[in-house]
Amino acid sequence: MAVPCFFHVDMDAFYASIEQIDNPELQGKAVIVGGTSVRGVVSACSYEARVYGVHSAMPIFQARKLCPEGSFLPVRMTRYLEMSRFIMEILREFSPTIQQISIDEGFLDMTGTELLLGSPEFAATRLKQKVHEKTGLTISIGIGSSKFIAKMASAYGKPNGLLRVLPGKEIAFLDSCTIREIWGIGKKAAASLADKGITSVKKLRSFDEDTLRKLFGTSAGTYYYNASRGIDPGIFSEAPKSRSISNETTLHTDESDSELIRQIVFDLSHQVYFRTLTEGIIGKTAYIKIKYADFSSVSSQKTYEQPFLSAEELFHSAWDLFSIRWNKKPLRLLGVGIGSIVKRNSPMQTELFETVYSKKHDLEKAIHSMKASGMHLIKASTLMHQIDKKEKKKL
Repeated sequence: MAVPCFFHVDMDAFYASIEQIDNPELQGKAVIVGGTSVRGVVSACSYEARVYGVHSAMPIFQARKLCPEGSFLPVRMTRYLEMSRFIMEILREFSPTIQQISIDEGFLDMTGTELLLGSPEFAATRLKQKVHEKTGLTISIGIGSSKFIAKMASAYGKPNGLLRVLPGKEIAFLDSCTIREIWGIGKKAAASLADKGITSVKKLRSFDEDTLRKLFGTSAGTYYYNASRGIDPGIFSEAPKSRSISNETTLHTDESDSELIRQIVFDLSHQVYFRTLTEGIIGKTAYIKIKYADFSSVSSQKTYEQPFLSAEELFHSAWDLFSIRWNKKPLRLLGVGIGSIVKRNSPMQTELFETVYSKKHDLEKAIHSMKASGMHLIKASTLMHQIDKKEKKKL
């Protein structure tokens, strides 16, 4: 039986890198993507901006203080989604089993592909080269016997990194990491562990699961037990639900700022909705996922009589769900999804429903059609940016 092998592919500084490719004058400069108003939030930033301490999910006004000479740009979600789709198609040339977990990262199941593609390291090198040749972008790849290990490995050597954790070497790899480098353990979680005298992965692994659950709670304790042993906590498992589309993001720091969170839900809703346009599907169930700083999580969903006709409509539904379920405690992860999916042009036809979102739907669909017919990407992206700009003024 073949040893499991997974790639985690992470696009380096994705939004900012695309802006630098589209505008060569920005190459080598600090680029902060996330809007131009002081009330915005950083969606992404270049590595040059990170030197100043700027990071995703940071309020724009704070980023301006840290990096006043940076180039602050609005989000061009249509452009980023198009590039994401293109890269995912390249990934599918290397594996038929792809799990996209966000706009800029995904897993490839590479188990049993060595005879066809060569060693995992060789295949990963070829994949990196092909993405760079076709797009000009760099990606980082982590290789492991589980998605969890692969996810951690991809963080090493970024940007443009490549690391394989060999089967049987998972514990040694984990012990070379700090507590904060364990995926899923943030600043507050690390401080909580340190308060109990746990300052290394090896020390964390010395505790049994029951003790960890008593010290840190059921969810966090079980997570710590599994993570310290290289056991995939199951975060990246495919959800056994009916057909759905979702995107989620892990926040750089635990967050409780409602304005910042609202904009993140807005961005996620747009990512999800434009994925449905690309795949030619439509749905009428909105759902949200919340993971708190203590690793506990909640989800909620609501099914409507009519399908969603625009990203704006999905956002309002997702925000309503979120507002009901959020207990105001700090968050570490947010997710938005759309379900009850059917093919467009089915009996659940969007044109049958006239609502306040109909015109918005027609415009979004027209932009998508323009791209599909080969219209220059900048035109479509500019139009979509105008939509995004108008909508974000409502936040």
